Amino acid sequence: MSRMNAIYYTEMETPIGVIGLAATNKGLCWISFDTGEGSIMSLKRWGKTWLLCEHVIKEETPLLKDAVKQFQEYFKGERNEFDLPLDMYGTSFQKMVWEQLLRIPYGQVRSYKDVALALGAGKAVRAVGGANNRNPLSIIVPCHRVCGSNGALVGYGGGLNIKEYLLNLEASVIEKRESKV
Repeated sequence: MSRMNAIYYTEMETPIGVIGLAATNKGLCWISFDTGEGSIMSLKRWGKTWLLCEHVIKEETPLLKDAVKQFQEYFKGERNEFDLPLDMYGTSFQKMVWEQLLRIPYGQVRSYKDVALALGAGKAVRAVGGANNRNPLSIIVPCHRVCGSNGALVGYGGGLNIKEYLLNLEASVIEKRESKV
């Protein structure tokens, strides 16, 4: 198998637990809250579906090293947005939703309906939820910033406790910045 058709993978410790990061030669493509063999197996299934490749190399490439560094900065409250090349795979609609999620400002939340309306598809609330659920780049593509219409924390691949942690982290960083002004 050519290294050109490989998926590179590493894991890192974070305040929410160990996360898995994967990249192609084009960019970061996948983040997992699962680790170890479970994560590798999920990544292989995902790679076979979207990349026609299930060859995973556990190697921290320069891109993955940069991703680890940026995640460390994010969790320390030093980074508001990620500056990494992304290699996103999904349906056209999913990609439109993920692009919309990237527009949600750090420390803010939107409802699924808000996202659907921003796409000009106000009745596609469930489809937006489904695309959110399939987001392969959680945290970077901030699906944690999407809540129910009543503000309730609903649905998150990593679990609601992680969603709540991420929202609280961002809110506390904003609060600290505003108190210094």
